[in-house]
Formats: sequence, C-alpha cells, structure tokens
Amino acid sequence: MSPDLYYIPYDTFLADVRAVAASVAQGDWQPEFVIGIGRGGLVPAVFISHQLNLPMLSIDHSSKVADFADELLGKVARKSAGGERLLFVDDINDTGGTIDHIRKALTDAGCDSGNLRFAVVMDNVRSKARVDYRAQTIDRNSDKRWFVFPWEAVGTAATITQEALSVPERLA
Repeated sequence: MSPDLYYIPYDTFLADVRAVAASVAQGDWQPEFVIGIGRGGLVPAVFISHQLNLPMLSIDHSSKVADFADELLGKVARKSAGGERLLFVDDINDTGGTIDHIRKALTDAGCDSGNLRFAVVMDNVRSKARVDYRAQTIDRNSDKRWFVFPWEAVGTAATITQEALSVPERLA
C-alpha cells in the first residue's frame, strides 16, 4: 500500500502558525519561552516565537541520540520549576508518543507542570496526549493522509514514502 502524501501548502502552514500564535497571545497564560520539539516542531516554533516576539529554545527529540534530548529537557524543567512559563511546539500530535515522552521526562526532572503548555499545528483527536493550542484538528480514524509539511517537501518522494511506511499503524 502506498501512502497518500498530502503536501501542505506554505500559505496554509503560515495561516496555521499565525492562528496558534494568536490563540496563545489572546489567552490569560503567556509564555516566556517557545520550545521547539525537533525536528518537526522547530520550524513552527521559530515562526511562533517571531510572531509572539519571544526567545526560542529547542529540544531535539527526533535524533534518538541517547540522553541528548533528556539533558536539555532537564534544563528546561529547571526553568519551569524556577517559575518560567514554557510553550512547547511540535508540528503534529499524531499518536501522542512524543508529547507523552516529553511530559514524563519533564516531570521526572522536577518541572512545574503549571508553567508548561503544548501547541501543535495539527492535532489528532484520537491522540493519547492532549495539547493546549492547535490550528487544525484531524481524526485518524477517517483521515489516513501522510502530511508533508513545507520544510519536509524538499525531501524526495521516496524518502517521504519510506518514512510514512515505517509507521503503518498511522496509515491503516
């Protein structure tokens, strides 16, 4: 089975990150830092940090380099424990695995969960993790497209297809 690759237009992505930033800006809770979750959340986090005029930090979760991301998560957990409010940004909350991992690592490192919020461009209503801000909502029970964000579109179709096929449960 070949995945249904859906290339998200740049203008759609731009409108989505602006919508997320506006939701944050209009709320009572205001972050002091935007934290991009690598690798998919880095580009949206940069846009949102500019839109909100906030500094940005990054956590490279996707690299799978042992202890690298967890060391950085420990540092940002200490920031939250010290009273700083942190907005974590990712591209998609699909299964919830990334967000759950990050929340657990932050909790284990002594964060103040009241100082944390999570934002995504796209949120799967079937995800096991909940987020605070989103631009779009999908339902993986009916929407099986493989979303290709603008920064991923520079990859070859073969590479993107291979990545999609590596998680068949998202396509079935």
